[in-house]
Amino acid sequence: MGELRAVVTGASSGIGEATVRAFRAAGWDVVGVARREDRLQALAAETGASVVVADLTRQEDVDRLRDHLAATGPVHALVNNAGGAKGLDSVEASEIDDWAWMFEVNVLALKRVTSALLPLLRKGAVDRGVADIVNVTSIAGHTAYVGGGGYNAAKFAAHALTEVLRLELNGEPLRVIEVAPGMVRTDEFALVRFGGDRARADAVYDDVPEPLVADDIAAVIADAVQKPRHVDLDLIIVKPVAQAAPHRLTRGPLAVRADGDRS
Repeated sequence: MGELRAVVTGASSGIGEATVRAFRAAGWDVVGVARREDRLQALAAETGASVVVADLTRQEDVDRLRDHLAATGPVHALVNNAGGAKGLDSVEASEIDDWAWMFEVNVLALKRVTSALLPLLRKGAVDRGVADIVNVTSIAGHTAYVGGGGYNAAKFAAHALTEVLRLELNGEPLRVIEVAPGMVRTDEFALVRFGGDRARADAVYDDVPEPLVADDIAAVIADAVQKPRHVDLDLIIVKPVAQAAPHRLTRGPLAVRADGDRS
């Protein structure tokens, strides 16, 4: 068997960028996919990864990605990481355009890429004995919270898609892995959510003791994909210790309580 190859979407920043680095450090060939060519080229120069510039909300770009991959070798793992949130308004007040964008990037792009690359992953499974589809969702796809409206809905849909896909692929040597992060401090997630308002984005993480960072999630993804081929980690929920749920977050130092103190 030759070198293993992973495809990582949303590779120009955050978790996707960190995942490209994690797979490259583990000796994999990696194809990073994103819209921003300058960021991808910098990542390629740093890591030796291959890159493809593509907007995954456009079917023609996904088809072009598929054709490029088919012409250049097998695919052994797909990390569907591209996604994002917009707004923190109520269901009543939120903008329908923000909802449409969130469904396009979190759900429909995931479906487009998975459908396009499954034939290549099947070939990779013959080569390796197993192939992996990793969908990066969120704890927002498992627990609703006030202000989560459109993002909750999109990530719940991505979670449901993942579960159905696992049922459909049962009997094939294909693992379907969901990684659902909690609070992860990255350069862009909150900034995009709040329309570029840096102060509001930074406030999300104020006084939170050790929120996760992109490298933490990338390490989990790389570990799951490199488990023995009979081991399937269906769902991995990863949160910082300070976060019990999307709506239950400690700000300030963590401290052991005195016996019986549950305040």
